[in-house]
Order: sequence, then structure tokens, then C-alpha cells
Amino acid sequence: MADLLLNDLPKGAVVLGDRAYDSDWIREVIEDQDCRACIPPQSQRVQDITYSKRLYKQRNLIERFFNKLKQFRHICTRFHRHALNYLAMAKLASVRLWLRHYESTA
Repeated sequence: MADLLLNDLPKGAVVLGDRAYDSDWIREVIEDQDCRACIPPQSQRVQDITYSKRLYKQRNLIERFFNKLKQFRHICTRFHRHALNYLAMAKLASVRLWLRHYESTA
């Protein structure tokens, strides 16, 4: 599935991933599209690959967002089997999370 997800990346994008996605073919797919991979190397790699630790820390925000999104029962159990209905529910839950955050800062 990683190959399908990494097709048609916007030019100059930075792809954040964890150590599980540290493989040569994934890095090649990303670099062939003129994008950059920010994936820390696995410990058994012979050649050390550099990555931005500052950018990699931002991945935590994405992980926390998906954790909050999965708190909605419709999303975590996939009540909606059709893709459009599931996407609509994910958008509604995202707006609700944003409003909750907006109200707490205002």
C-alpha cells in the first residue's frame, strides 16, 4: 500500500515516516518525484542516512491527531462501509476537534 500512497506527491514535499518505512525502494519512490524523505534509519543499516530531527518531531502532531480522531466511534469501528460516507464522518470529526481546540484558545 505504501507504493499507492506515495504516488503523485506534490513537488518538493517532505515525507515523514517512522523507522518501519526505512527501505531503499521507498526512498527511491520519494526521490524520483523530487521529494525528500525524513525517515530515521534502522539500526542495522550499514550506511548512515541523515534526516532532520526537527522535522521528525513534527510527526508527533500527526500521530496525536489520528489518536484523537479514533476516539470517535464511527471512525474507529468503520460503521460506514462506503468510502464517501467514511470520509464525510472523518471530516466532521476533524471539524469538531478543531472547534474544541479553537474554543479552548479563544
